[in-house]
Amino acid sequence: MNYYFNKTVNGTFEEVIDKVTKGLKEEGFGILTEIDVTATLKKKLGVDFKKYIILGACNPPYAHKALQAEDKIGTMLPCNVIVQEIDKDIIEVAAVNPMASMQAVENEKLSDVAKDITAMLENVIEKL
Repeated sequence: MNYYFNKTVNGTFEEVIDKVTKGLKEEGFGILTEIDVTATLKKKLGVDFKKYIILGACNPPYAHKALQAEDKIGTMLPCNVIVQEIDKDIIEVAAVNPMASMQAVENEKLSDVAKDITAMLENVIEKL
């Protein structure tokens, strides 16, 4: 099982981030964090890096269910979605596969939560 699923799409980096954010919202996710990897690497290391953003997506009802089932599951939250520029106007979007990450957690109560979140994230990626 792959630890992520992805899709490459055409469009500007900013347009794709907007589409991803809207798609996540339609599936009940909000963006808790946005990490601009490009700017961080430039600031901290002085290196140039391609356009790369990490969006920390959270679906509050499902996060609540997961935390009730396993209080340490917060170490795996939020669900990360990356948007990276492969080439001019060629953008890759990838999301963590919750089913793959949940294999490391021995708690059957998380199985349904992971299945649902996986389906929702896959839906966001497929609709791009």
